[in-house]
Amino acid sequence: MEKFLQIAPHSLALVLSQVCADDEEDTSSSAAAVLTVNIHHQTGYEVFANFKAANMQHFWNKALTQALSQIFFLGWIDEHVLLIQGKEDHLQVLRNGWTRRTLKPPQGFDIKYIGRLELTVY
Repeated sequence: MEKFLQIAPHSLALVLSQVCADDEEDTSSSAAAVLTVNIHHQTGYEVFANFKAANMQHFWNKALTQALSQIFFLGWIDEHVLLIQGKEDHLQVLRNGWTRRTLKPPQGFDIKYIGRLELTVY
C-alpha cells in the first residue's frame, strides 16, 4: 500500500513545456528563436504573473477570475514546474478549467499536465 506525504497543503503543480513561436520555419530560424527565448530567462514569479494575466481575460467565467485573484506563487522547480498555492476550492476551479481546456498557459509555454504536490513514501 502506497502512502502519500503532502509537501505543501492546498497547492497545485503546473508542469510546463517551453514552446517556440517559429516551430514551422527552417532549422536556423528555430535555433534563433530558441536562443531568443533563452536570452530572456524568466523567473518563476514572472511565469506565474504571465499565467494569471493570460487567464484573467475569462470575464464570462467569474469563478475562474475569482480563483486566479486568490492564488499565490509558491515556487518554480527546474524551470518547468510552477507551484501554486490557494484555497482548495480555488485550485479545483483551476483543475476544472484545465479539463475543460479553458485554462491558458503562460506566454511561451504549454501546460503538459496539472497535479497535486504529493510524494510517495515507501
